[in-house]
Amino acid sequence: MKKSKAEIVSIAVRRTLAEMVKILEEETKKGGDLFVLPEACLIYDADVTLEAMEAEAVAAVSAIARHAGVYICLPINRKGGSTGLLNSSFLFDRSGKTIGIYDKIYPFWEEFKVSYTPWNVPTAPGKDVCVVETDFGKVGMAICFDANFPSVFKRMAEAGVELVLWSSAYSGGMSLQAHAINHNIAIITSTWDPHCTVFDITGREILHRQGEVGIPLVTRHVLDFDRTIFHDNYNGEKRDRLLADHGDAVEMDCTFPREGWFTLRSTKDGVSVRALAAEYGMETLQSYKLRSEREIDAMRARA
Repeated sequence: MKKSKAEIVSIAVRRTLAEMVKILEEETKKGGDLFVLPEACLIYDADVTLEAMEAEAVAAVSAIARHAGVYICLPINRKGGSTGLLNSSFLFDRSGKTIGIYDKIYPFWEEFKVSYTPWNVPTAPGKDVCVVETDFGKVGMAICFDANFPSVFKRMAEAGVELVLWSSAYSGGMSLQAHAINHNIAIITSTWDPHCTVFDITGREILHRQGEVGIPLVTRHVLDFDRTIFHDNYNGEKRDRLLADHGDAVEMDCTFPREGWFTLRSTKDGVSVRALAAEYGMETLQSYKLRSEREIDAMRARA
């Protein structure tokens, strides 16, 4: 059964693998559902090969995820066959299995310079987005410079993403907020700075913490994956009937008159806004915009 809420933990720090393992072990003991780390979060000696680094890191973090029964997003550099260096994020599930690997689609310019890494290999971009089903919702991953390219986030939205884990060197700020607003997806960050920011499905910044460089910044936030945003178009009468019938269990917690949006959330355990909305024939804002784009473009093509 899918969980309606999940505690997302951002651990913003770069460390050696041994140090990171210790931090993860300590933090997973405190509970949580999903843990996200910064871009290229592990510090290795220059003589360690990419293959050895990947194998050691994957084994260690997989074991933590399995032992604690949590999801972990681990961003590391790795060897990409004949393509050289890949800047990637691994997602492990509660059993420790790797359920997703995302390769940064838009590496930063310096990543293409041979001298940038101790492994003396060029960087190659990834091929596509990665959206993974978890027991609380669909999770996507993006890395650093990807924030500057709307197509990355649109493709995740088209794949049904509900939460984006954005691992980075810098904090991102309003670029990420724009993606959250445009695609109605929640975004949580973990960065070198260290910063952690959470944007909700309306684009509102609901959490921001900034720590001291070199000191781990750990933030925890419970996200409601059942809370849903809709457009007034074609939903108003259906919403009113739903609230009239289920006002003791569902509320309209936010309205956006200028945009014509509203959000619904459950106030009663065991009651799902999404299930009720589907029962009353309501369409989410994300679905409405994506469907409208497809269908209007198709009409234009036939004209």
